[in-house]
Amino acid sequence: MSLKSLALIENWPVPTAAAGVVRADGTVLGTHGPTGHRFPLASVTKPLAAYAALVAYEEGAIELDEPAGPEGSTVRHLLAHTSGLAFDEHRTTSAPGERRLYSNAGFEQLGDHIAKAADIPFAEYLRQAVLEPLGMTSTSLEGTASPAKDATSTVDDLLRFAAEVQAPRLLDPRTVAEAMTVQYRSTKGVLPGYGHQNPNDWGLGFEIRDAKSPHWTGGASSPRTFGHFGQSGTFLWIDPAAGVACAALTDRAFGPWAVEAWPPFTDAVLAEIRG
Repeated sequence: MSLKSLALIENWPVPTAAAGVVRADGTVLGTHGPTGHRFPLASVTKPLAAYAALVAYEEGAIELDEPAGPEGSTVRHLLAHTSGLAFDEHRTTSAPGERRLYSNAGFEQLGDHIAKAADIPFAEYLRQAVLEPLGMTSTSLEGTASPAKDATSTVDDLLRFAAEVQAPRLLDPRTVAEAMTVQYRSTKGVLPGYGHQNPNDWGLGFEIRDAKSPHWTGGASSPRTFGHFGQSGTFLWIDPAAGVACAALTDRAFGPWAVEAWPPFTDAVLAEIRG
C-alpha cells in the first residue's frame, strides 16, 4: 500500500523533503521522497534521547525521581520540561514543577547525568541503548553534541524508532505508557512556535497534543497523539487512536510555511488511512 497523501510534501516550499508512515508492527504504509537522506533533526533529537533515558532507568543506572539538574529537580522534571531551567541557558527561572519551561539546557543536563551514572558518553549510550538495537544505522549524535537538538537521521530510521515506540521491544510497555502520560498535569507554558498553552501537556520527552490549539499536528489528530517537532523543519507524531506514526524531514527551518502546511498534511494522511 502506498499513501497518495504523502505526495503533498511536493507542495512544501522546501529544497528537500521526505516522509513516511508506519504501523506498530513495523509495516510501512507509504513513503515519499529520499527516505535515506540524512537530515538534521533539531528537537526531534529529544524523543531519541528520552528513550535512551528510559533504557537507563530500566537498567537501573538512574531513577526517574532521583535528583538531577538544578536544586530540587529530578530526572522526571528534566524529561518533562519542568526543571525550571531556561530555554537555552543553564540558569533557573522558576522552581521545579511550577511551569512548563521548554528547555534545551534541561536535556543537556539530563545527558550529562546519564553519562555520569552509566560511565559512558551520552552519545555512545544512545547508540548502544537505542540506535544499534533498532538498526538505526544512519542516525548519529556526534561526540559532545547536544542531546537536545544535534542528532541527524533519516525517515527510514525514524520509522524504525516509531514502530518501536508503538510496540516496544527495548522497554517494558508500561514504561512507554508512562512516557505518553501527562507529567505535572495542569502546568502552563509556551509551546515554541505556537505560543502560550494552558495546559501545556508533556510526557517524558514526548509532547502530548491533548486539546492544544494552535498545534503542529492536524485537526483530525486524536488528543492522545504525541511526538515532537524540530526547528530544522522536522516532525514525528504517533497517533495511538489511528494506530500509525508519521515522520517528515526537511532542510528548511521551521516557520510560517510549516505552521500552514503541516496540519492539512497530517489530516490528509489520517483521512486516507481511515478511509
